[in-house]
Amino acid sequence: MEEKEQNIRYVMVSSENIQQNVTNDEIDLRELWKAIWQGKWLIIAVTTVCAIGAVLYALSLPNIYKSEALLAPASSDEQAGLSGIAGQFGGLASLAGVSLGGAKADKTALAIQILKSRQFTSQFIQKRNILPELMAVKEWDLSSNKIIYDEAIYSPDTDKWIREAEPQEDVKPSMQVAKLVFDDMFTVQQNKDTGLVAISVEHRSPYVAKQWVDWLIEDINANMKVRDKQEAERSITYLQSQIEKTTVLEHKTLLYQLIEEQAKTLMFAEVREEYVFKTIDPALVPEIKFSPKRAIIVAFATLLAGILGVFVVLFISLFRKQS
Repeated sequence: MEEKEQNIRYVMVSSENIQQNVTNDEIDLRELWKAIWQGKWLIIAVTTVCAIGAVLYALSLPNIYKSEALLAPASSDEQAGLSGIAGQFGGLASLAGVSLGGAKADKTALAIQILKSRQFTSQFIQKRNILPELMAVKEWDLSSNKIIYDEAIYSPDTDKWIREAEPQEDVKPSMQVAKLVFDDMFTVQQNKDTGLVAISVEHRSPYVAKQWVDWLIEDINANMKVRDKQEAERSITYLQSQIEKTTVLEHKTLLYQLIEEQAKTLMFAEVREEYVFKTIDPALVPEIKFSPKRAIIVAFATLLAGILGVFVVLFISLFRKQS
């Protein structure tokens, strides 16, 4: 009997504690809501000020336009013959620098890596003379379609750089610095499923963005064409020297076949303009800005400001209770 009475008392005490905790929680929630309601004008004020600041900040951001082209790896018909004789004479072909397997995929991957390389970017910037458009643009005038340069950095009239530079730096931006800025504006990606390659450029001028995409495609095709021509010419020279050294008829026949395939490479390099990439969807002058997303910026900043206002009100309320 005593144990039953103790259990009943324990249950009753526990129930009372639970009810008391629930009541305390309700009181706490009521106090929190009361504090928030009393400080509603402060919350509204903080939210309004931050929202206005977010609007002004969003409006101060320049429009960025994105131009994009969709490319397909060019067919490698000139490599088919090499693949056919790979099993017969692969060792000698490798010595000659001839690629016999996976030429199409490897060439596409190589071209993408070259596009991302420091050397190609530096050559592209210097060849196309785009350093001012890359480093010193202040804004783009829609009505006149002209780029307005920041004259604290670059003078278009005298074509001189006048920016403030560190003691160890030149007034004219280096190619290393230009590469970092260019990487933020340029993107190249390959779809693993389709193999298609997308090249895009973001710039304040939609016309500049489109022009750079066209130039990048043109220059990478020319770059890969020169590389393959040089490789084919070296291979032919080597193979011809091997023909003079061998007396086995079968070996000579295979060597002549390799020379023929390298001659095809030279022919394709001469006649094919879109050597490594064929344009499926060319770049266009974008009419709609890509960024900034001003509405999202303002909405997000306003939400954070509202949350901040609530925390400020609760902190003030807690400070008053403790003092």
